[in-house]
Amino acid sequence: MPDEAGGLVLDRARGVRLELAAYRQDFRIRRASVPAGRPGWKFERRQHFQERSSPSWEAFRRGDWDEALRLAGERRSHWRSVARDDRERGAVLHRVRVVEEPLTPYMQWELHALRVQGESGRPVRVVGGEAVRALESAGPLPEVVVLGGQVLYEILYTDEGLLHGGVRYTDADVIARWEAFVERLYEQGEDVVPYVDRAVSHLPAPMTTQVADHQ
Repeated sequence: MPDEAGGLVLDRARGVRLELAAYRQDFRIRRASVPAGRPGWKFERRQHFQERSSPSWEAFRRGDWDEALRLAGERRSHWRSVARDDRERGAVLHRVRVVEEPLTPYMQWELHALRVQGESGRPVRVVGGEAVRALESAGPLPEVVVLGGQVLYEILYTDEGLLHGGVRYTDADVIARWEAFVERLYEQGEDVVPYVDRAVSHLPAPMTTQVADHQ
């Protein structure tokens, strides 16, 4: 495990720092140019984000749980279209979500949203924190996306969980190590739909005060 942890260290001096607008543009361009047959891999570790562009998240934040779930469900047709386009291009993005239990209020919301994506054909799997904790003696693993074996982004967030930009890496060895790591976790993980059905769906709505405590 220690050797693997060292191989996952990202030296930002070897990457290109991208501010938020530049990161979004760069990501869109490179995502569209992924060769057919080359999958992508997304690794998510943090247990709280702020997603201010999401009406469902905004409803969750203000404590309207039923509305948050309804709005998440309304995205189903969008995610079906995304999944279909990815399959047609042969560039499917596989997502691994690390989940610590008991769930934070944000994770309870996000897992319901990810369930909608999973039901819509997007490959999303869940692993517990124990799957990565031995690799985190120096701190939590970063949020990472690998696109088609060509580029890796370390996604940056503020302490409050707001998207803040990214760091782009094109070193082939770094990309290969992270690609293999996330793929292995994906193979070990549980599909998000049965996971939510088993471990999340029965939970009561998170309290608004709990949400505020995690801001």
